[in-house]
Amino acid sequence: MKFCMGLASSVFVFIAFATAQAVETQAPVRTGSGQMTFDTVPGWGLRPDGSSPLGPTHGAVVIDKAGNIFTSAGAGVFAFSPEGQVVRSYLGPKYSNLHDMEIREEDGEEFIYGARNANAEGIKFNAHSGEIVLKLGVPEESGLGNIKFSPTAITVAANGDIFLSNGYATNHIIKYDKNGKYLSHFGKKGNGMKEFNTAHGMTLDTRYEPARLLICDRNHQPNGRLLHYDLDGNFIGEVVTGLGMPTSVSIQGDFVSVPDLHGRLVILDKSNKIISVVGENPDRKKGRSYGIPQDQWVEGAFSGTHGSAWDSEGNLYVQDWNISGRLMKLVRVK
Repeated sequence: MKFCMGLASSVFVFIAFATAQAVETQAPVRTGSGQMTFDTVPGWGLRPDGSSPLGPTHGAVVIDKAGNIFTSAGAGVFAFSPEGQVVRSYLGPKYSNLHDMEIREEDGEEFIYGARNANAEGIKFNAHSGEIVLKLGVPEESGLGNIKFSPTAITVAANGDIFLSNGYATNHIIKYDKNGKYLSHFGKKGNGMKEFNTAHGMTLDTRYEPARLLICDRNHQPNGRLLHYDLDGNFIGEVVTGLGMPTSVSIQGDFVSVPDLHGRLVILDKSNKIISVVGENPDRKKGRSYGIPQDQWVEGAFSGTHGSAWDSEGNLYVQDWNISGRLMKLVRVK
């Protein structure tokens, strides 16, 4: 038995070493174009043995003031240093299934807002202690009744008003005040100009004054699109269409990163024109695919892009919808 255990241990060490060596020897891949060109960082966020600490990923990415990168997975939330080491985690049933997140500073503290699709709620928790300070459900006073509640997106206005999208069910977007009190709701499921065929991602579009909601209409036919609404729930207009299946949106300055579940990420400028396509997967069978194990990942090619965030230097962190748990760092080429 001792011989067997020793042999098994040796084999494990050899495999782990070989995997780590494979990660280390991968070359960066350049992707994108023009001012939005990036180099990948092979092995970023992986353990020394080359495995992912995340478990399956179907979530979001946000970055705190210190530059730590928070990403959500089925098991909970992990925070990475810019170098790719896990520095903090919030795991367990209270933090699981955060489909979307936003981070916000309030009175000197940073809070993460999350939409928990599989757990039928929105939450707010302290980014540095994990304390949950607010939960959001379907308010009785909304008159919506006993609807299915499967929130997919969340964002917060400058005054603290919270918007939570019921994108995997009725497609209502519910507006609460900063304390969680119901204010209003708008939207409905459909494929019309003022309807949502899966309101999947959402953020506050600060490129405009006053700021407005930028919403991913992921399954709109014949192709996914982005829409603008004002903060009172009034339709402003269609921003851009022909996006495949846009899953989320992240703003930095005049630019917007839009992950596409088909296996790419597009970047829009202030005029909402696509100026760069990043990580496009040439194998269509591996786009829009959750079941791509780690040994089939292709450096610089996405498989089911779901979340993204910019750091202060313009680098991008991108999460794939992926069975093995994939989070990538893309360094902006100066």
